[in-house]
Amino acid sequence: MKTFIIWSTLCLLAHVSCTANHQPKNEIIHTKQQSHKLFTTKTDPNTRNIQVALLLDTSNSMDGLIDQAKAQLWEIVNELSYAKCGHNTIQLQIALYEYGNDGLSSKEGFIRQVLPFSDDLDEISKELFALTTNGGNEYCGKVINTSINQLDWKKNNDHLKLIFIAGNEPFTQGPVNYTDAATDALEKDITINTIFCGNYRQGIDTMWKHGADITHGEYSAIDHNHQTVHIATPYDDVILKLNHQLNDTYIYYGSNGVQKRMQQREQDNNAESYSAANAVSRTVSKSSGFYKNKSWDLVDAAADKDFEFEEIVAEELPQELRKKSKTELKKHIVEKSEERKEIQQKIQELNKKRVVYLKNNRKKEESNLEAALLNAIKKQGRKKSFSWEE
Repeated sequence: MKTFIIWSTLCLLAHVSCTANHQPKNEIIHTKQQSHKLFTTKTDPNTRNIQVALLLDTSNSMDGLIDQAKAQLWEIVNELSYAKCGHNTIQLQIALYEYGNDGLSSKEGFIRQVLPFSDDLDEISKELFALTTNGGNEYCGKVINTSINQLDWKKNNDHLKLIFIAGNEPFTQGPVNYTDAATDALEKDITINTIFCGNYRQGIDTMWKHGADITHGEYSAIDHNHQTVHIATPYDDVILKLNHQLNDTYIYYGSNGVQKRMQQREQDNNAESYSAANAVSRTVSKSSGFYKNKSWDLVDAAADKDFEFEEIVAEELPQELRKKSKTELKKHIVEKSEERKEIQQKIQELNKKRVVYLKNNRKKEESNLEAALLNAIKKQGRKKSFSWEE
């Protein structure tokens, strides 16, 4: 059994405003409320989204492909974080599907939405590391069609909307004709990029290239069993020390705050399970504008102009902050915010030197998942006025 991957962009955290009675000026609320509803979400016309749908076939022979996705996630995020589009803010969203697994429902076409569009990078990492393989039926047309219909794709064509599907079974399998699915994608301004795991000519013969051609997407072939090589640099140890300092600037809040804080540390460990260099890549991602956690971190939340500060629940704060007045808590948040900016700036400056070192010491670009994704995203992004620093 083989695998298909679709890197798809992410679904934003939904934030809903909630009303509450205001307490005296210097007091924070101590009554239990739904503390996650602390601000409203508004559409910003000056935001351009990069939406990437990743459909991952979790059949038996695709362990290597899933491994590449886990090992290369943070370098992909880092490269995308350099995107520019005029004076617009860039937002990355990734969605994840698995299919081709006997453990999935046959009625659903052996397909499961693992994660809708999300900008929660820790959640994406968690779900990716939880995937396991099992034999099954791989239906390219069906999984493409499902992702088009289920995901919250942006309607405006100024956004970059991409599907990535990778595998090594014929593209023609399943109950949905891939040409119909691709035609639907084209009408919705969604570009399909296909990645064949195996011989380039064989992928063409089994219609993988044609699946991409319909939407003017990219076709590529990779060695999915090639192990990712992580290069150590002289800057890694310092960056990893800064990561520990960075983690200490997060102030959890809300009913899921403790859990999300633990998840942050767990994904640090998952990245490090591949190598210290991979953990460095994740740390760099955490210093970028894509890494935001306003659903559980008060520093990120308070930066939102619509944040309802008065609705913080004291019982859902760290123990040492629960008796602070509102004024004291605000001061503490400001201090942590400044500290975080300083640490992130140090990481970014060190990363500039790290990137130069990697360019000078990396061998010729390999045909792996990371290269296939980034080449396609940049090429298609330039058609919509996105650019990348070289």
